[in-house]
Amino acid sequence: MKIIAALLFGLLAGLAPVGLAAADPSPLRLAGCRVAPHVRAEAMRYRRPRPDTDGALVRLFLLAERDVHLGEVRWNGRTATERLNDGTWYWHDFPDHWSPDERRIPAGTGFALTFNAVEWPADSTTELTFDIDGETAPLRLSVPCVEAPARLEALTFPGREDEVHPIRMIFHVTNGSDHPMRLVSCRLHLPDDGRTWRHLRPGPGIALRGNPGNARPFPVNGIIPPHDQGGAVVETGPLPLAHAVVEVTLEDHEGHRFSLWAHQRIKREWFDISGGWVSSKLGGGSTLAFEPYLKTLKRLHVNTGHIADTPGFTDHPDLYTRYPLKYFNKLQPLDHYDRDALLPRIHAVEFLGEPQYGGGRPVPPMEVFQQLLPYATSRLTTTVTHSEERIWAAYMGLCDYPHYDAYRVTAPSPDSWGSYERWGEQRIRWGAPLETIGDMCRSLREMSRPAPTAIWSQGAHAGWDRYGGRLRTSPTPDELRLQAYHALATRITSLYWFNLSLKSLVKFRDLLDEITRVGREIRLLDEFYVSGAPFEYRRISENGHLAWDLSSVVSPRAALLFALDLDYTPDPVEKVFRFGPARPARFEFRLPAYLRGVVDVFRIDADGAHEVSHTIDGARITLEDRIHKVAVYVATPEAGLRLELERKRRDLLAGERAWGFDPAGNDADFSILAAAAGSDR
Repeated sequence: MKIIAALLFGLLAGLAPVGLAAADPSPLRLAGCRVAPHVRAEAMRYRRPRPDTDGALVRLFLLAERDVHLGEVRWNGRTATERLNDGTWYWHDFPDHWSPDERRIPAGTGFALTFNAVEWPADSTTELTFDIDGETAPLRLSVPCVEAPARLEALTFPGREDEVHPIRMIFHVTNGSDHPMRLVSCRLHLPDDGRTWRHLRPGPGIALRGNPGNARPFPVNGIIPPHDQGGAVVETGPLPLAHAVVEVTLEDHEGHRFSLWAHQRIKREWFDISGGWVSSKLGGGSTLAFEPYLKTLKRLHVNTGHIADTPGFTDHPDLYTRYPLKYFNKLQPLDHYDRDALLPRIHAVEFLGEPQYGGGRPVPPMEVFQQLLPYATSRLTTTVTHSEERIWAAYMGLCDYPHYDAYRVTAPSPDSWGSYERWGEQRIRWGAPLETIGDMCRSLREMSRPAPTAIWSQGAHAGWDRYGGRLRTSPTPDELRLQAYHALATRITSLYWFNLSLKSLVKFRDLLDEITRVGREIRLLDEFYVSGAPFEYRRISENGHLAWDLSSVVSPRAALLFALDLDYTPDPVEKVFRFGPARPARFEFRLPAYLRGVVDVFRIDADGAHEVSHTIDGARITLEDRIHKVAVYVATPEAGLRLELERKRRDLLAGERAWGFDPAGNDADFSILAAAAGSDR
């Protein structure tokens, strides 16, 4: 997949408005812009060609120097509505549809203008024109486009699972230049209240150099070497669950300062694991009133379901307290769900299905935007399920927490499985290369950056038909594990199993143990996914064949280093993917400067930490190990982290056992589920 560099607009002092007298101060100032060029996962194969366009998702950030009432706004001479109608934009959030109150911008506040362009003129000058009440001439902002020397790689607001408001922010910056640069400061632009979510007021600058009391830059000196990564953990105090702009100011090697910008909802970040559609009819009630099923979900480390208020479960005086599941649904009416008492129970809003398909008619991106707009003034995180990587760029930027839904064996899929040349002349129609999960994750992440992303991962599902002659209609344990890890290795922050219904778990009992192990491993390392950022990715071939996917997720405390086996083959008889035995391997990983004081390196999985032969040479770690399917290594400058993770692992195991129900390993327990599944309708 070709990764196109981010672009930077209007951050230099020389970008002045034209069309006003020099003595007349401009009512608006262009502060900056974030551009996410559309990218393609080149490994994907489709029956239909991709759109022959090079577009981008563009967010402009403007500040009002005095009270302003916006009239018509034009981009290169045309309004947003005209561009939507002539097909040059997929969707927009311009004042064309804002209320009169939203068009009144108070002095000292800022606002964002967003559009998703079908074509992006990356090598030309563009012009933004504002009609402003009381001004005799339009305000024209000439906006040249230059490549940014750095980019915001990740931005999250971690918090405890039972908290409403996060109290810190973590961001990662990638220095793409040939020279070092220094972190200078950061700033949050926040709404005065939820009703004026479009109007954002700049907060105080937070120093990232010297000895700041409420910020911990990494590296500690704030200097990010060339082609390296750094960032900061910022203690902010309680933050509103609202749309915000984050501004990070850096200084290049010549002393010039510039800012990076992001516009995203503040959401309390916690790694959630969903069981999908967990509520179905059981006798005269629901599966969520059946305690053995609830115990099973908790043993699988599932804490979320595709549910809202569910009579007999969420209102039960005991069941929901013992077996809580976060809500993941339409969540209307808003005044019911948007309450402090319920917010810790809520994962996100999801009700649009897969809008790229829309039940046979694609839902236009602008229509999706309008359907999500009522949630903008709420504190609820919105999601969109992206489906087809070939065209999902058109839907980028519409929601707070994007995810995608695509499986690699025996399931409906938009890509053409018979077109992959992965195994030469051998073509299959019952599955697709498992590593394309990672290709799609990187595509989604790149266009959504720096916001976190999630994924629906293929689990046990009783509802799929046979595809390509394959008899097994869900993944094998190996196929399930590899699909999940090709996503985890790209740094997702939630995983939704599709679909752990009661019938599905009974039909595919052999997946229960693997789902449990993956869940335990996620919980073991969830801090590093939430606080981390992707750092490095390589696809390795040996003797002309794909061998390994290598990637890393780095965070202030440790680096997670992933090695995923690509030397698997399709079994032509059973029509499943087969992995060979464990084999020796030697890998080299690069570390960011702030983690080069590593004192411990170990492999970790659901069974614990394992010693691994390694050498450290400055910025590089070389590992020698014997690997089977998936290997995750931890490299850390903290001598006590290994013991901390082992204690956490033992607590997770104790938690699994505490439910007193093990349908994977106990036939009597499984028979209880199986008997109930017979009446599951």
